[in-house]
Formats: sequence, C-alpha cells, structure tokens
Amino acid sequence: MRSFKFLLPIVVLTSLTVTAQSPTQYGVGRTPTAEEITQWDISISPMGEELPEGSGTADIGAQLFLEKGCAGCHGTNGTDGIAPRLVKRDVGVLENPWGYGRILPIRSPFATTVWDYINRGMPLGLEGTLLPDEVYSLTAYLLYLNDVITDDQLVLNQDSLPDVKMPNEENWAQVPDWFPKEPRLQGYPY
Repeated sequence: MRSFKFLLPIVVLTSLTVTAQSPTQYGVGRTPTAEEITQWDISISPMGEELPEGSGTADIGAQLFLEKGCAGCHGTNGTDGIAPRLVKRDVGVLENPWGYGRILPIRSPFATTVWDYINRGMPLGLEGTLLPDEVYSLTAYLLYLNDVITDDQLVLNQDSLPDVKMPNEENWAQVPDWFPKEPRLQGYPY
C-alpha cells in the first residue's frame, strides 16, 4: 500500500505526458484548409459587417414562418407553440425591456443577433438551411410583430439591419460585475 502512494504520482504524470502529445505524431487529424475555416466562420457581429447580401420583408417572413415549419414549434402566431414564445405579451413599449421575458426579438441588444440566431439555429433539425433572403424576411417579421420596426422599415438587408434600434440596446450590458467565489445576485434577470 505504501508503494502505491509513491507509484500513483508517477502514473498520473506519465498519462498526462502521453495525452499532451501532438496528434500529428500519431498521424491523426489534419490542419483545416482556409476554405473550411471560412465555411465555419459564420458569426455575425453587432455591426453586421459579415452579413451576406440579400433582403427580406415582414410580409414574406409571415409566409415563410408557416412554410418553413416555424409555426409547427412556435405556434401559428408565435405565441402558443411548444417552443419558446416569439412575440411579446403586451403591445407597446415597456419602460423596462426585461419585462418582456425571454423573447429574442425584444431582449436581444442588436437586430443582427436575431438574424444570426435564426441563420445558425433554425429550423430545428435543418439548421443553417435557410437562404439569406429567408433569414432577412423572418427577422423582419419577428421584429415587426414585436413593434421593433414599423411599416416603413419592413425591408431589411445587410445595410439596414444593423441600424435597427432594439428596445434592449441600452440595458443589455448593465449586469453588475461578478467575480469568482462571490455569490450571484438573486433575482437579477439574466
């Protein structure tokens, strides 16, 4: 038993050394090509520099909402499905955007974030299959339903989308500082 105590650190260090070896030493894996990295790099920043060309309207978005299966999960009006609600409960503007709940088209600080989420995560099971025009249209539809854009802003594209003023744009970063080993604030809406 006593020799086991001395043997254990040696076994641990040996296993760490073996697992830290480069995969190329074993001939496993390869460096991705520049084209593969470009295909994976689909994130959209708040300023929208990476947005693809295209455009969409809320009217087309309403049709796509039904055609692409959004209504199957979120309900025909975006409120009564098995998936999260997409439309705020009250019409009009709330003084505190946290009062809207977890509604992405309201709670997101940037309209580009809504576009990015739809582009990467919808529809469920077919993620990433929507064309840019379809994503612009669905984004316009959700923003219109939530009173974020008006009738004269119904056409969204790579130039107009970053300019959309979101109701939570000023509030999203007002989370108090938190440091490790400190308790999190109870009841703070994250």
